[in-house]
Amino acid sequence: MAAAPPDGQEKVIAAAQHIVKSLANSKNAADDMIRILSGFDNRFSHMTDLFPPANPNASSLPDSVAEGHDDEERYDRERPLGHGPDDDDLDQERDAAVEDAMRVVEQWDSPAAGDRLVFESPEDAEEYLAAAACLVGEAGPRVESALQVAMARLEEEFRQLLIRGTVSLGVEDLQASLLRRLSLTVPAFSSASSVDLDCPSFANHGGDEGDEPATPAGRWSSVSDGEISPYLISPDTVGTLKGIADVMLRAGYGPELCQVYGEVRRDTLMECLSVLGVDKMSLEEVQRVDWGVLDGKMKKWIQALKVVVQGLLAEERRICSQILALDADAEEECFTEAAKGCVLQLLNFGDAIAIGKRSSEKLFRILGMYEALAELLPELEALFSGEARDFIKEEAEGILVRLGDAVRGTIAEFANAIRGETSRKSLPGGEIHPLTRYVMNYVRLLADYSRWLNDLLDGCETELETGGDNADITPLGHCVLILITHLLDKIEDKSKLYDDEALQNIFLMNNLWYVVQKIKDSELKSLLGDNWIRKRRGQIRRYSTGYLRSSWTKVLACLRDDGLPQATGSSSALKAALKERFKSFNLTYEELYRTQTAWRVVDPQLREELKISIQEKVLPAYRSFVGRFRGQLEGGRNFAKYIKYNPEDVENQVSDFFEGKRLNA
Repeated sequence: MAAAPPDGQEKVIAAAQHIVKSLANSKNAADDMIRILSGFDNRFSHMTDLFPPANPNASSLPDSVAEGHDDEERYDRERPLGHGPDDDDLDQERDAAVEDAMRVVEQWDSPAAGDRLVFESPEDAEEYLAAAACLVGEAGPRVESALQVAMARLEEEFRQLLIRGTVSLGVEDLQASLLRRLSLTVPAFSSASSVDLDCPSFANHGGDEGDEPATPAGRWSSVSDGEISPYLISPDTVGTLKGIADVMLRAGYGPELCQVYGEVRRDTLMECLSVLGVDKMSLEEVQRVDWGVLDGKMKKWIQALKVVVQGLLAEERRICSQILALDADAEEECFTEAAKGCVLQLLNFGDAIAIGKRSSEKLFRILGMYEALAELLPELEALFSGEARDFIKEEAEGILVRLGDAVRGTIAEFANAIRGETSRKSLPGGEIHPLTRYVMNYVRLLADYSRWLNDLLDGCETELETGGDNADITPLGHCVLILITHLLDKIEDKSKLYDDEALQNIFLMNNLWYVVQKIKDSELKSLLGDNWIRKRRGQIRRYSTGYLRSSWTKVLACLRDDGLPQATGSSSALKAALKERFKSFNLTYEELYRTQTAWRVVDPQLREELKISIQEKVLPAYRSFVGRFRGQLEGGRNFAKYIKYNPEDVENQVSDFFEGKRLNA
């Protein structure tokens, strides 16, 4: 035998029993009502004992009730049609239940109730919800008036529960809560996204390797359902909201319910979007904002899109399906009304970026936005259905198209910026030009988006013309080849800023080495191939040979026998010629030492190879010349003035070359 309910629940349980008995002639209606009440609070769960199960062969009713029920069914089958005594009893019980229900509703509508909310007390909530459910489907002016009052109160309390049930967090706490539940990796292009190629000189954008743009650490990581749960509405509140929603939907108040849900949840989601750093901005505002600010907003947009789609909206969909499980159409309408505001705000910002002014520094943020939207679009679509889904898909796909146009246009702008770079200041020591550093790090980052860029750049060869030397190159490879070709052409022009032909070769060698190194050590190698790298290494060797020829030809000319007087012994003419030769050697060598120790060959291996080449060319000739003619001058006045350096001195001093030392003249 089931335990008796507590005294505080007797009135509610009695009303519920009246409802069940009054609906005894409609099994479906009774089931629905029991489900509403028992779903609202498990203390109603034993009410199912008052009604027979769906299987007539199995009964969970007490024996006395079951036997009585069987007698009633047998009597109903045998007696003639008409109104019997049992029907009178049912009507009386039903009328009594309805009267009690109206009394409950009217009590809460009286001045005595004040501003109290029904759902502040679980007992009051149970009683009121049972009363409202009892009035559904009943006729009569007073009943209809009470039902309207009940629905108005449930609507307002539904609103208050939605607002108060939302987890209340501060801005920082909410942001941390949302982001903590996502394993989020966002590409960090600190330098690449902050350099302005529209400026007249790249001189301010040079620097050490540490100043270069960082390569993205990874792409989107997978996120399981268990990792995303911002708990936008507390679980306890969801159950209460479902109980209210069930009664209102049964009463035909679905539109009012959906309006409240949509308004409150839309505001909540928009607030979350603001916390994530995505503010509502018009196209004009996006155009006017400084790049440093816009760069941060684009980065936050990429983060927020994932948080919204895989976190906020996925959670909102789950909550909505629980609260409005009784009506699939209402569920769709409520979710759409709640979610479309933040989705459209995200899409509108993406569209403003896509159609905004193109400049080279925006490229990687735009690519990041394109990648995020393209990868998340299937999940975003799946959250909606019907016309809403079609609309979101059409809008998002249109923005992807425009972002793709922006990517292509921005790359074209970048190519134009390289060709139009006009700085005329030469770098001391022939070092790597800031233009080379910037362009190669910019181009290297393009390879990280090869999945998207090969599609976006397909068929764009006419937009960026060049004579590529790879026939079967990918669209991105072709684009990279074009940009590097523009760079090398510009570096060739800038080498003419140096009057010294030897320094021109050092400058060209340094910059081409940097280009090759960046390609060899990145994904660019797979785009351009080993053959391209081999050809450029050969060019580096030619620059090295050009340097040796232009720098050391004069030195070696001093060490040749050509032009020396043909004399024996210690001919004065020979001595005079030798003094002039050693004097010329000293002056020429010292000038080279003074200038070229200030030059810098960036790559250590290349630097050592060049020093070895100098030693192999100069030292044997100098050692031979000193060995053959030292005796002609030895013992004379100012001997040390002419033979100032032993071969070993020259060998040691060559090690100082190309180290970038700044020596006094």
